[in-house]
Order: sequence, then structure tokens, then C-alpha cells
Amino acid sequence: MRIGCPKEVKVHEYRVGLTPESVRELVSHGHEVWIESEAGKGIGAGDADYEAAGGHIADAATIFAQCDMVVKVKEPQPHERAMLRDGQLLYTYLHLAPDPQQTAELIASGVTAFAYETVTGPGGSLPLLRPMSQVAGRMAIQAGATALEKEHGGRGVLLGGVPGVMPGKVAVIGGGTVGFNAAQMAVGLGADTTILDRDPDVLERLGIHFESRARTRFSNTANLADSVCEADLVIGAVLVPGAAAPKLVTREMLGCMKPGAVLVDVAIDQGGCFETSHPTTHQDPTFVVNGIVHYCVANMPGAVARTSTYALNNVTLPHALRIADAFDQPGGWKDALRNDPHLAAGLNIHAGHVTYPAVADELGYDLLPLAEILA
Repeated sequence: MRIGCPKEVKVHEYRVGLTPESVRELVSHGHEVWIESEAGKGIGAGDADYEAAGGHIADAATIFAQCDMVVKVKEPQPHERAMLRDGQLLYTYLHLAPDPQQTAELIASGVTAFAYETVTGPGGSLPLLRPMSQVAGRMAIQAGATALEKEHGGRGVLLGGVPGVMPGKVAVIGGGTVGFNAAQMAVGLGADTTILDRDPDVLERLGIHFESRARTRFSNTANLADSVCEADLVIGAVLVPGAAAPKLVTREMLGCMKPGAVLVDVAIDQGGCFETSHPTTHQDPTFVVNGIVHYCVANMPGAVARTSTYALNNVTLPHALRIADAFDQPGGWKDALRNDPHLAAGLNIHAGHVTYPAVADELGYDLLPLAEILA
């Protein structure tokens, strides 16, 4: 199989779909790998490193025109979508539910698109999303602490406080991977931390882990409003796999918050869990609504590109190998899905149709069932 990895072009996105080590692994399986020149610059990997691993350096147009599968990190940008073609495979983060334009253009292209964020693991876990959720959760506290500084429009609160001065209050909405990692960082800084979730099992697990270092609250409307109003920093860490995030913090709630308090919406990739959120970039990360600072960067892990890229490749490479190794076999890439239902859950678009139920429901498309594709 000929596999291509273009340079990421989203604003301030420094990650890369394949490391030189991943290229070496793919080449050792007999595959041909093409890398766009300087694609690895953001992680300290030069073209010579990729060539030493057995890769070939090419431009983006050649990669999109001639490679059987394109491996990326972020969703293809409009000019990249225009280069995708019928029958080509795309393997990357997509987050289609809140992005009708991207969905329509991928459908029109005829591409077969696998989304990292919907590939499953045992027990319904999301192993390809997990490492980036870990990074984003930890970064959320760093970003929130910076935004709280007066220079950046915040209240001027130090999360950990100092002797004789109370620490800042942090509310983490959602106790999954993002929320857990955010809470770990907040607790580590000495912040007064509350975690909200609707799952009693999650709350019990968090309570056992953090003991008295953080509080847990059931996330009903009253508790959510109370925690948000008291907080100096609110982390939105809600995830509905493959679907748009629910709007849990309303515009009305901002009225009870302290001026200069900060909202960090880690769910912004899926449309955001704050009513007043809209995507921002590392270049211009915050905006203010009703006196409340919003941080809504849609590719937070891109700021720590080397850590993020290697963590991502650890989990994406095995599935890339399964697809590539099956490609030239009689059953083709579909055999990889027949043999691995977890990978099959990653299929979102195929030959002009939506194949992931949550995306079809959210955007109003007819669903092409996986069983029909693999029949």
C-alpha cells in the first residue's frame, strides 16, 4: 500500500500523522510511505530522519493524488478536501457532528474516512482519543491558569493560593479522561477542586482516587449552576462519542459568575459544551462574553506537538497497519474491519454515504449500515 502523510496546515498545528519510527514500521511491513517535506518539523523530525526510516519526500499535491491512504492528525482543511478522491482512504481525527460543511465535502469526494475519535476499545473505551484527552485535560488547567492572570483578562487569581490567601476554585464538568486529568492537575496545584458527573460509578471512582483532595457532585441542573457560579475556572470536559456535545453552561449562567472568571471548553472539537463557545486558535486563544474569559482552542494538544504526536502514534499505528496489511489482500481493507469490530467503529464516511449513526442523526443524513458495506 502507498501511504501518504501531508504536513498539517491548521493554524498553529505542529503535530504530524506519522513519526519516523512509525514510517519505519510501515516500511518493514512492505508498504511505501510518502511524507510531505517538513511535515515533522514541529516535532523535531527532519526530512532526513524520514528518509533514513525508508520514507520518500513528496509535496502535498502528489501525496493526495497518488497515495492509497492519507494519514493526518486534524480534519482535512477545505483545500485538502478538494484533493481527496473517490476510493481513497483517509485516517485522521474528523469530529464531523458539529461540522456539516466538512461532512458534505467528504461525502462529495467519494473518500472512505476513518475517524480516530470513534475507534473503540474493550468496554466501549476510545483508545485513539484517550492520549489526546489526557494531554488536553492537563493543558486545560495550564491554559486556564494563564487566562486567569490579569494580563490576560482574568480575575488575577493564583489557583494554588498562598499562605493566608484562599486558593482558586476549579469546577470540572465531566469525570472522564479529560476531566480526570484536569482534576489531577488542579489538585496538584492546590486548587479547590470540584468534579461533576452524572454517572454514580464515575463519581465513586473519582472519590476513591482523590479522597479529600477534591469534591465530587452529581451533575444535575442545580448543582451544575451552583458550581459554575462559585468557580474561578470552569473546565468543560463532556464527551458524547461521535456526537455534538450538549450545551451544559448557558449564556444565562454567565450572569452569576465572577467577572474575569475563565471557561475552558475542551469539548469544542465536538461543538463545545458552553452555549457561548466558538472555536479559537493558539494564535488568538481567548475571547470575552459578559465579562467571562473563554478559552476554546480546538487543537489544544498541538501546542505540545512532540509529546502529543508520539502519544498519538502509539495508538493509531496498530490500526493503520491493520488497514494497510489488508489492503492488497483479496478482501481488501474491508477484511480489516471484518476482523476488528473496534476499527470498524471508526468508519464514518464511505463512498458518498455517512456510516456512523451519531453523525447521521446529528446532520440529518441517511445511514449506510456497516453490515451492508461489509456484506
